[in-house]
Amino acid sequence: MIPAEFDYVVPDSLDEAIAALRDGGEDAKLLAGGHSLVPLMKLRLAAPTLLVDLRNVPGLRGVERQNGHWRIGAMTPHAELQDRHDDLGLTAHAAKGIADQQVRNRGTIGGSLAHGDSASDLPTVLVTLEGAVTAMGPDGAREIAGTDLFLDYLTTALDPLEVITEVRLPALEGYGHGYEKFTRRAEDWAMVGVAVVVLKNEDGTCADVRVGLTNMGSTPLRATEVENALRGQPLDEASIVAAAAHADAGTNPPADRNASQDYKRHLARVLTARALRSAAG
Repeated sequence: MIPAEFDYVVPDSLDEAIAALRDGGEDAKLLAGGHSLVPLMKLRLAAPTLLVDLRNVPGLRGVERQNGHWRIGAMTPHAELQDRHDDLGLTAHAAKGIADQQVRNRGTIGGSLAHGDSASDLPTVLVTLEGAVTAMGPDGAREIAGTDLFLDYLTTALDPLEVITEVRLPALEGYGHGYEKFTRRAEDWAMVGVAVVVLKNEDGTCADVRVGLTNMGSTPLRATEVENALRGQPLDEASIVAAAAHADAGTNPPADRNASQDYKRHLARVLTARALRSAAG
């Protein structure tokens, strides 16, 4: 389908981009990779009157280590993340499984987070790793924790005039990781996904564990009952299975044409066990 008519600008600075959003009014939208917004426009589910393309704004791309964290520019495409397995761990693992290579070449981490789709992989990674984003608006920059960014389905805490400029993720050295998701086809959104990071004690017990759930509610979720059940326990098969049995506790997964709520709850338990095994090594 053909989208409704719209204007299009390509600012050369962040200030120009924010000014364009302000001047464009409530129907102005940012364009990063475009793999979420453009399909909605073609279906006439979104009809912005102005697109503000961020591709020429400097300083929004790249990955670097800073004081125990990884700083990732918001316009960094998934393809630049997927091959940094030794550095980015869980983030690289999840990025490699997003759609297909063409999408990963264009889609960006900032665009995925700003879109706020609970079936997306990287919002769950942000919540699991307890990362944060930096957003720039007319009043300057502010940091938003991943746990505070996602408010509801396709709804975030970003102001309409704010632009995500960077994503900050803790390095979590020594942690193992796993990301499992179930899809009908490789390039589909996840029916359910599970992100896990685990830190072992020297005696093989669990020192720390974080478990995030994709598409098990209107926002990315933490499986806190799994975490509480596994901390301090041996990372053996019995403990993993017992902890994973709590993966769907407190969730309200959306039923759709691919899966019922009960099936998604079942997937959450199965995939959590698999991700925990991978993370525990």
